[in-house]
Amino acid sequence: MEHLSSKQKMTIMVAIVASLLFAALNQTIVGNIMPRIIAELKGMEYFQWVFTIYMLTSSITVILVGRLSDIYGRKPFILIGLGIFVIGSLLCGTSSTILELILYRGLQGFGGGMVMSTAFSAVGDLFSPRERGRWQGIMSGSFGLASILGPALGGYIVDHLAWHWCFWIFLPFGIIAFVLIWFLFPSVPRKGPVSIDYLGSLFLMITMIPLLLAFSWAGTRYAWTSPVILGLFAGSAAFLILFLLIERSAQNPVLPLSLFRTSIFSLSNAALFLIGFAMFGSIMYTPFFIQGVLGLSATHSSFLMMPMTLGMVLASTGSGQIVTRTGRYKWIALTGLVIMAFGVFSMTTLTENADNWQIAWRMLLIGIGLGSSFPIFNLTIQNAVDYRFLGVATSASQLFRQMGGTVGVSIMGTVMNTAIQSRMGTLMANIRHHLPAAARTPQMLKKIASLGNPQLLMDQAQLIQIRSRLPGSLIPVFDTIVSFSRGALTIAIHHVFFIAGLILLMAILIALLVREIPLRTSNAQAVEEDPDWQRKTA
Repeated sequence: MEHLSSKQKMTIMVAIVASLLFAALNQTIVGNIMPRIIAELKGMEYFQWVFTIYMLTSSITVILVGRLSDIYGRKPFILIGLGIFVIGSLLCGTSSTILELILYRGLQGFGGGMVMSTAFSAVGDLFSPRERGRWQGIMSGSFGLASILGPALGGYIVDHLAWHWCFWIFLPFGIIAFVLIWFLFPSVPRKGPVSIDYLGSLFLMITMIPLLLAFSWAGTRYAWTSPVILGLFAGSAAFLILFLLIERSAQNPVLPLSLFRTSIFSLSNAALFLIGFAMFGSIMYTPFFIQGVLGLSATHSSFLMMPMTLGMVLASTGSGQIVTRTGRYKWIALTGLVIMAFGVFSMTTLTENADNWQIAWRMLLIGIGLGSSFPIFNLTIQNAVDYRFLGVATSASQLFRQMGGTVGVSIMGTVMNTAIQSRMGTLMANIRHHLPAAARTPQMLKKIASLGNPQLLMDQAQLIQIRSRLPGSLIPVFDTIVSFSRGALTIAIHHVFFIAGLILLMAILIALLVREIPLRTSNAQAVEEDPDWQRKTA
């Protein structure tokens, strides 16, 4: 599609951005409304699965659709993805239990994976790598825009309406995006019968599932050294070996292993994995601090998250323009990662008395760093592979980023829950020990135990109601529990951001190893991987 006129490309980009914006809005709105959903549906021990299941299903879909879209074109898959996503969003709003929400989010993930994979691959179809920097910056900027609108609107809805409307309000937008794609996106002739790697796709899926279950359950439901966790890790490793053997002999592999022989491809994906790990930790756990520790509303939380998304929009758009004009990109990615790491580490210094400004400037730094680095690694991957592998290479970058996010949310959720449970367990034991003998009735002990649930912090109105219904003798106990819960949550979130910061330091080291090669000016141009090009063009 590189030969199309500028006007045709612009109209197609309108359709692509509309589709991406619809999927991104539904994805970004969830983080800010999760505290309220948990307060109503309960099940804090499962909350990370609302994100994990989406990442799991979308990751599986991304890599399979990436390969198929190289063969059959992007249009049918982006249409199917939009349709599935609309249905999943509708069902999410009907959830009455946390398990139902997890199930429907999984369905959403299948559609979201198709949309994300085909949207970023289509940009590669339309523009050369040299031009692509500008457009990928705009695409990332649209995701950043969704990160502003989604949480803000989500916070307003949960504060004034039922949270279910957060999943329904964007449905008309999805239908509009579907119509735009249907009429504006050109169809590509089918390339003829090609074998599909069903077996490889199956083993890729069953490699990822036990791995994610292990990270989700370890340290909370089971000990890290328990037979269940060790068995899941061992099973994942065994399936990975079988998957690699299948891919080596597959006629048309779902993930060609030859791509990993290119160091730029391998290192860039490793960097994206680590960025996804740190990024989703920042997005998912900051609202828990704002709403749970500071006691602010979901609407207030969304406004405090806005600096991050504004920074991401400005940095991704600006870095894309710089790349297109200069053809240089590595220094931009490195600078962005350093800024993001500084912002993440600074989150570990926030206290229970933090003001809005202290949170806002930290969020701004994280957003600037993320917007400067994330689009660059997508570009390096697309520039380093042959055009016939564009779809699967782009999908691989999405897969590694999403897998990083999935593993990151799981590990950091485990860290947060473990830290909270440890401290709260000690507090509750002390309170029960110091209660007067007359108050140590089974009913009173049960009531006190129920007050030690940190998920109560996510709904300030409920906290006030509970306090007003307690007998006067229990109010000091209640105040102590709430204060200690906030302190426990603060320390737990500090642990989360410290881990995210360490992960970003690893990403910086990997980014230093990525070789910078000239950006191609045409999709038909052969891949150039000349380590001496910088000296020649100096």
